[in-house]
Amino acid sequence: MTWAEMLAYCLAKPGAWQDEPWEGDVVVKVGPKIFAFLGQESRSSVGLKCGPNREVADEWLHRFPDDASALAYIGRSGWNSLRLGAGIPDDELREAVDASYSAVVAKLPKRDRPTP
Repeated sequence: MTWAEMLAYCLAKPGAWQDEPWEGDVVVKVGPKIFAFLGQESRSSVGLKCGPNREVADEWLHRFPDDASALAYIGRSGWNSLRLGAGIPDDELREAVDASYSAVVAKLPKRDRPTP
C-alpha cells in the first residue's frame, strides 16, 4: 500500500477530512480528532491508534518487529507507527485504520460523530 492509497482509504471514512496542523505533515481527522498521522508523502508509514494502551498496542510490535514501532510522544497511549509497503499486509493495515477510526469516533461527543 502506498502513502497515497493509505490517504485515500482514510479519507473514505464517514466524516473524515484532511488537515495539516504542522506545516507539511498530513493528518486525517474525524470531527476535531486525529485518527491517522501520515506525515509527508515522502514518508512510508502511518501512525494509528492500535489499542487502548501500550500493552495492547505492543502486539503489533511483536508481530511485525521490523515494520511497527511505538509512535513518538503518544505511543504510551496505544499509538503505533506502521510501515507501508513492507511486511504488514495491506488488509491488516486497512483493519488497523478501521480500528483507529472506530476508537476515535467512540470517544467523540455525539454531536461530533459522523452519521453513517
